Amino acid sequence: MKDKRFKIANREAIIGVVLVLINFVWWFAFAYGLGSDDPKDYKYILGIPEWFFYSCVVGFILMTILVSIVVKFLFKEVPFDEEENEDRGGQT
Repeated sequence: MKDKRFKIANREAIIGVVLVLINFVWWFAFAYGLGSDDPKDYKYILGIPEWFFYSCVVGFILMTILVSIVVKFLFKEVPFDEEENEDRGGQT
């Protein structure tokens, strides 16, 4: 019998990889999409270049919120001692 914890762990690992890919695409798109070769052409938000503000500051805030939501609603609590209980016949 395959342990159900492996199925849960694999699902959560895939969710983690998707979150990393979303973070990378967000960062890359704003860092290289809004950046220019000449710093004289930069636009600034709160004294920070626009590309850096959106890629790093907003990206960090967005990913923090997204990870919090994912952990709260998609991740499950998995007991580590389940295998030990099965060996003892379910007794604690």
